[in-house]
Amino acid sequence: MNGRKTIQEKLALLPDQPGCYLMKDRQGTVIYVGKAKILKNRVRSYFTGSHDGKTQALVNEIADFEYILTSSNIEALILEMNLIKKYNPKYNVMLKDDKSFPFIKLTAERHPRLIITRKVKRDKGKYFGPYPNVYAAKETKKLLDRLYPLRKCSTLPNRVCLYYHIGQCLAPCVHDVSEETYKRMTDEITKFLNGGHREIKKQLTEKMYEASKQLDFERAKDYRDKIAHIEATMEKQTMVSTDFVDRDVFAYAVEKGWICVQVFFIRQGKMIERDASMFPIYREPEEEMQSFLVQFYDQANHFKPKEILLPEEMDGDLLQELLNVKILRPKRGQKKELVNLAKKNAEAALREKFLLMERDEERTIKAIEQLGTELGIYTPYRIEAFDNSNIQGTNPVSAMVVFTNGKPDKKEYRKYKIKTVEGPDDYGSMREVIRRRYTRVLKENLPLPDLILIDGGKGQVEAAKEILEDELGLTIPIGGLVKDEKHQTSNLLFGDPLQIVSLPRNSQAFYLLQRIQDEVHRFAITFHRQIRGKAMFQSILDDIPGVGEKRKMKLIKHFGSLKKMKQATLEEFLSIGIPKKVGENILQKLSEED
Repeated sequence: MNGRKTIQEKLALLPDQPGCYLMKDRQGTVIYVGKAKILKNRVRSYFTGSHDGKTQALVNEIADFEYILTSSNIEALILEMNLIKKYNPKYNVMLKDDKSFPFIKLTAERHPRLIITRKVKRDKGKYFGPYPNVYAAKETKKLLDRLYPLRKCSTLPNRVCLYYHIGQCLAPCVHDVSEETYKRMTDEITKFLNGGHREIKKQLTEKMYEASKQLDFERAKDYRDKIAHIEATMEKQTMVSTDFVDRDVFAYAVEKGWICVQVFFIRQGKMIERDASMFPIYREPEEEMQSFLVQFYDQANHFKPKEILLPEEMDGDLLQELLNVKILRPKRGQKKELVNLAKKNAEAALREKFLLMERDEERTIKAIEQLGTELGIYTPYRIEAFDNSNIQGTNPVSAMVVFTNGKPDKKEYRKYKIKTVEGPDDYGSMREVIRRRYTRVLKENLPLPDLILIDGGKGQVEAAKEILEDELGLTIPIGGLVKDEKHQTSNLLFGDPLQIVSLPRNSQAFYLLQRIQDEVHRFAITFHRQIRGKAMFQSILDDIPGVGEKRKMKLIKHFGSLKKMKQATLEEFLSIGIPKKVGENILQKLSEED
């Protein structure tokens, strides 16, 4: 039964209940998972009306769907999260970079340590953070190491280390350190990391003045340095709230089928970092945000703060029940200003994205449209370009690169060793490669290019046209890329008869031709160097007694180049099964080549 007909029949049977739906492609692979309060309305919406480009790309791939009913909207949200984990659908937001942020940990050992870790364990240690800015975490730890000289080593050595000599360790390996000393230090560290650094700074200031009064200037200088470290590390933040509450602030912006979610991380009343996620949107923004938040705290293993601030239009009750965190949707005051600021940042990030997309489109899509107009052909969405490479006729090769929608399509690149031509014959080489390429294209029903470009002059282009038109019966626009004396793209030969097409030197179409010519030349030269190096390798081995084809292949496979073989010892030859006498012959021959 036709796939679309099956879908239409299934759409008519959808229930008006909450649940999850799974969209599948022709291979039965789940490509998108979503949840809905009313399945009938949500799933039908994909197959009616017009959509933006991203949603349409999803819809075009849907060959079937299935659904799972739930008893409530919150159950649907939980099920959606679990199904996304199971199927890893390509059109879902998956937080694939697995953003996990570091904590500062105060261990619960007899001799405690201060370390940075990304894993929170139930080990009686104290964890502070997380720090979205890894640099901030490291700088804070450095500061605490200067203020509180706890041990640094994971296991106690039998002698003091450098940290002891620079005053950053009490050396419990050789000195007795009382539990009272550790308790005082760990209490102060805990107080410091819980927002009490100002009081620590005040105490150090008092001690500095007291040391000055007693003319103990060295100790006063030490206190002064510690105060400077606190000021430099802990007082860089500008956004401050007076309640010292840990909270995450979320807002979003939507434009042209994309959503940007911006989060501010507020720790101890200060904004320490922000983060933005951008992805295509396929349903209502509020629903995308619900799914995003659940994944954000579950899959990425983010620390859950005391509060989460959301825009007013979000369903805070649903998320509060699911995340077990206090959810606020402020309408006024400083918290509302934070949400508004996050929204402004999301809008700015989207604007930047679309500006970059427009620039990229200017260099690619608009460039091929302009090129098609200048040549009087349809827009060349697929361009195949060829170049020959040889040195004095030795090891002739050819290479083909493909540009799709104005961008390199490297998985489509091809390399050719010239088989039927001897000596430096660029025309013959071009005929062979064009014949081999497009005979295969016709035989395997591969996509034909909209434009073929030859890195060469009139002779190479005419040779290619001869094979295409007279032998294979193909009518494909074909042109030649001509270089000047500085080996830079200068002209494009095109038409029948061939003539120079003058493109504006500052046009995107001309810049595209330059990129294509540079890329195909690079690819051909690289391939030729590989072949030439391998040929030299083999030719030297040909003259050595005891080295036949099997041993030659073994040596090439193991060493890969003459340079590595020259650096090898006799023992290395013996280790791969080369007899001693043969190994000595090889080394003797290689030494004569220097």
